[in-house]
Amino acid sequence: MNKTYYYKTFSDDFVHSGNQKTVPREDYQWVHENVLYRFFSCIVYGLFWIFSLFYVRGYLGARVRNGKVLKPYRKQAYFVYGNHTQVVGDVFIAAQACGGKRYYAVTGWENLAVPVIGRILPMLGALPVPENREQMKQFLTAMSKRVEQKRCILIFPEAHVWPYYTKIRPLPATSFRFPVEYKAPAFAMTVTYQKRRLRKKPGITVYIDGPFAADQDLNKKQQQRKLRDEIQQCMEERAKCSSFEYIHYEEETS
Repeated sequence: MNKTYYYKTFSDDFVHSGNQKTVPREDYQWVHENVLYRFFSCIVYGLFWIFSLFYVRGYLGARVRNGKVLKPYRKQAYFVYGNHTQVVGDVFIAAQACGGKRYYAVTGWENLAVPVIGRILPMLGALPVPENREQMKQFLTAMSKRVEQKRCILIFPEAHVWPYYTKIRPLPATSFRFPVEYKAPAFAMTVTYQKRRLRKKPGITVYIDGPFAADQDLNKKQQQRKLRDEIQQCMEERAKCSSFEYIHYEEETS
């Protein structure tokens, strides 16, 4: 254990970008119809995926387990819920965890200000959380389009990154509205940490679990809560596979 982070609530943010306030919002395009833009977007994503292969397995020392559960759903849209514990690594881990299927990630605006990777997130298909009614309209249009295209939609319901956190923070039920609305399968992607012999930072094992389906006998709010409870419980069980605490998190008592 190298350091201790103290938190007051589970919504505390430990990662800050100096450019957060300068991220453009009003002119952001959730869906690009320009053929040239889409062409280069595919190229950028391909290069991104190839780089992620070496970055995830080589630099991060990460391995994906149980990814086979996604294979039967390659020809349809699905949603993947992950714990948010890597500032940059999460987007690369997801590329490998989704097994080559192109994914689109629901993200906060501040992530577009992360050095290097933040600049290419729009071309990779970032879906920033809307902040007003007009943005919400564009966001929902983009979400529907990606579902129609049978893409993978990645969501980090914990919102803020807690680097190397080995537990699962409370997941808001509102984050599970989309599998309910689109009647799409949902999966859990749990990142866990293990000590490595020759490196200071821990190795990573990523577990994929599912599918989880909404209970159609309930109303939509109840479906969201039940789906959240099932995925939360699954991720908490998988989180027990973490055997090394690189950063300790402790709640402030005063």
